[in-house]
Amino acid sequence: MFKKILVATDGSAPSRRAIKRAVQLAKEQRARLTGFYVGPPWQPAAYAEFVPPASLSPKQHEASVKKAATRYLGVVKKAAAAARVPCKTFYVMAEFPYTEIIKAAKRNRCDLIVMGSHGRRGISRLLLGSQASKVLAHSTVPVLVIR
Repeated sequence: MFKKILVATDGSAPSRRAIKRAVQLAKEQRARLTGFYVGPPWQPAAYAEFVPPASLSPKQHEASVKKAATRYLGVVKKAAAAARVPCKTFYVMAEFPYTEIIKAAKRNRCDLIVMGSHGRRGISRLLLGSQASKVLAHSTVPVLVIR
């Protein structure tokens, strides 16, 4: 049924559960797995006098995101290798993760997106938003949300 599965991760516990389920599905379906991470873009401070001395330069920020991506996507690679599931991984830096997740699924011709959800409700969901709900609302590819 599924040939290519995209699993989005942010390193959280719900993401790790989504990775586990995505690998299991990929193994059962004999599908290929794509691990994907969206890191935050570098943003300059609005006013130079408010920049703390420990602020990251654009290059330092990029290195930090790459380090996080390597760590988070390493979990995907390790789980896929243990299950003998073909896997590739990549990451981007962007302001809106949900749009990048949808683009990545289309670009890689994935027929399923698997992602975790923190399960926030009420005011915290309103204030913090939900990438999973935004992917669900805008994706033309089926989405499996793991809590």
